Amino acid sequence: MKPEQDPTAEERKRDHIQLTFRSQVLHGELDTRFYYEPLHSGHPTAGSWPSFPFLGHIFQVPIWVSSMTGGTAMASTINHNLARACGEFGMGMGLGSCRALLYSDEVLPDFAVKPLMKGQPLFANLGIAQLEQLIERRELYRIDVLLDKLDASGLIIHVNPMQEWLQPEGDRFSQSPLMTIDAIIEHLKMPVIVKEVGQGIGPAGLRELLQRPLAAIDFAAAGGTNFAKLELLRATEAKQLIFGQLAHVGHSAAEMVDFVNQALIDLGDKVKCPAVIISGGVQNFLDGYYLINKLKMPAVYGQASGFLKHAQGDYETLHTYIAAQIEGLELAQAFLKVR
Repeated sequence: MKPEQDPTAEERKRDHIQLTFRSQVLHGELDTRFYYEPLHSGHPTAGSWPSFPFLGHIFQVPIWVSSMTGGTAMASTINHNLARACGEFGMGMGLGSCRALLYSDEVLPDFAVKPLMKGQPLFANLGIAQLEQLIERRELYRIDVLLDKLDASGLIIHVNPMQEWLQPEGDRFSQSPLMTIDAIIEHLKMPVIVKEVGQGIGPAGLRELLQRPLAAIDFAAAGGTNFAKLELLRATEAKQLIFGQLAHVGHSAAEMVDFVNQALIDLGDKVKCPAVIISGGVQNFLDGYYLINKLKMPAVYGQASGFLKHAQGDYETLHTYIAAQIEGLELAQAFLKVR
């Protein structure tokens, strides 16, 4: 019996000839973060990434939806799409700033997405300035009320001194964020994550956070959306000229991975924080795959802008994007080894 004829063979070979000279990848264009090992695995099947525990839940893929938005006309669509995706794909999610919910439920429907998560973790999010104010006013009970009405798994604290300084409406801190973080940990008795907002955290700050009983540290490193720069774009031209270089200070996710790995060696059993969310400049699955494998402790990687771009319209657009990212992760796991 003759082999089955390939009806696309002629067209395919013609394409190969026509595209040959456009298909060269030069030496300087190679991604040198990986060894390519094509001999040891078949093609992965959908769902081949092994599930794993993280933040007290089971994740199906090592992806975190990083905190983005809240209190705007588009927030409801974005948050509902993202929560639905977390439930479907087995991911976790941090909400954008929930400050508006501390004293009013007017925008609560924009944030109340936990039923869509199918048991995956959903973290509320408040800034260090708001938390300091709640401590001063003896109103920490408002955090408990907030977490309860969102059915949140815990709280993300975002630390953003540069953003607040450059924001036209910005607040000022009267004490170190570490003092406020310690007070919130003591009060809440629930999982707490600490993050920056686009410039990362240096080695001394990471060492301090690693020694605290946090659920995780979220890098929010330089390379993605930089909220200090974002606020500068809202400010006067004079302020941009004076303070513009402050937005160029910070640390990349790769640099912060090195900081944490060294701190793990130096601190030993003093480390109390068990996990990291690697975010900031993570553009695609290869960036994420590389970084979580370089870090010497449990980690997932976070994305914001990529999800935000695809979450503003219909759900199918977001679904297609995430499914492709996961497929890429599965291919990387099968054929790429981190150098």
